[in-house]
Amino acid sequence: MTPERRTRLENVLAKRQPNLTVVMENVMDPHNVSAVMRSCDAVGIQDIYVISNKAPRPKKWGAKSSSSAAKWLTVHQFNNAQECVNQLRKTYNTILTTHLSSEAISLYSIDFTGSIALVFGNEREGVSEEMRALADGNFLIPQVGIIQSLNISVACAVSIYEAFRQKNNAGHYNQSTLSEQQKTALMQQWGLIDENL
Repeated sequence: MTPERRTRLENVLAKRQPNLTVVMENVMDPHNVSAVMRSCDAVGIQDIYVISNKAPRPKKWGAKSSSSAAKWLTVHQFNNAQECVNQLRKTYNTILTTHLSSEAISLYSIDFTGSIALVFGNEREGVSEEMRALADGNFLIPQVGIIQSLNISVACAVSIYEAFRQKNNAGHYNQSTLSEQQKTALMQQWGLIDENL
């Protein structure tokens, strides 16, 4: 590994945001999944969650769209929503689903300086009723067009870039917030340190 490559990876690691995550529930199209992964990597999200209870788990993510983003992320896979939420509750204080409903709040009303998980549903049905019941609330992306929905990968990118904006303004990217255990594990995974040492 060149010194330049090492420095770049260390800089990326220092900006990872352990208090922000994305959950994909039954997203079928591997290109959507990998596009979400690429956006997550871009804003410093390390852990993402994938629920697959309506389709078999993908054998591989859409490498063409992700530009190999998957290898830099920690992907947690679940077969049901309850198990996923149980795991999320150990790390994140708030779980919000994307759902168009009368009580849904605007994306721009969310305080992303806290600890939060955003749940995105599949291309046809959106987030399941079960997942909505388990979450703390719903949010929507304000729109003024006729079609009141966005592609899942676009919706995710819009949402987490609002999180990026808020977190950047709050100085979250100016200091490393990963635990030493997380940092060491990722350094080993990324080849920055020898795991045999």
